[in-house]
Amino acid sequence: MYLGDEAWPDLGSYFETESLALVPLGSTEQHGPHLPEGTDHLIAEAFAREAADRAGVLRTPTVTVGVSSHHRQFHGTMWVSPTAFREYVESLTRSLTYHGIDRVVYVNAHGGNVPHLREVGRRLRADREAYAIEWMWNDSIPDLVDDLFAQNGPHAGPKETALVQYLAPELVHEERLADARDGGIASVAEAGTVVHGARTFYDAADNTGNGALGDQTDATAEKGERMFETACEQLVALCDWLNDREFEALLPREHV
Repeated sequence: MYLGDEAWPDLGSYFETESLALVPLGSTEQHGPHLPEGTDHLIAEAFAREAADRAGVLRTPTVTVGVSSHHRQFHGTMWVSPTAFREYVESLTRSLTYHGIDRVVYVNAHGGNVPHLREVGRRLRADREAYAIEWMWNDSIPDLVDDLFAQNGPHAGPKETALVQYLAPELVHEERLADARDGGIASVAEAGTVVHGARTFYDAADNTGNGALGDQTDATAEKGERMFETACEQLVALCDWLNDREFEALLPREHV
């Protein structure tokens, strides 16, 4: 069920009997020369839409701009500050709790959002307002991702390329895959920006000239479909797990 498609009287029956919502979040930022800037929010929305349908739970509108200033040197990247992002997501979530939602899955597809979503979840749990957790698609299927790609790349690599090839092939510049590989780097390790154990880089441009990492030519729509289906199963299972828990059991202990 997509909240934005429903009239308010029809949402009442959901809130009377259900207490879980999926909130998709991504970014609008460079993803190399071959993928759209909406890659992350496109992926997050697709996972949330499919899992919500399969699990019979509520899906909210997508948060399309995230914490992305580390990609700012590339044309078109949008971002908000970490503070603004945390406050916005927390306020958005509290609007759901007002209607009776007490558990939330942040269906996230942007690594820069992760620590901030975790912090929002910690605040809401400490306030006993909601149990909100961050879910990242590739973290749910790490073995499969490793099996499919020799070098999956942490950003704009073959794993994201394969997903977009499957979900929105018309947005992938197939003729630029080799250029994405050759103009980027295979991995952060190969950039030489980890020195004596210290991460000396702050921006994507410190590591890669075109914003891409990994071997994009290793991506196929078939691999994208396999990852999508397997990760969707994990997200649906997470929804079932949350629905089976008593809310009080999800809240922090008062003391040991």
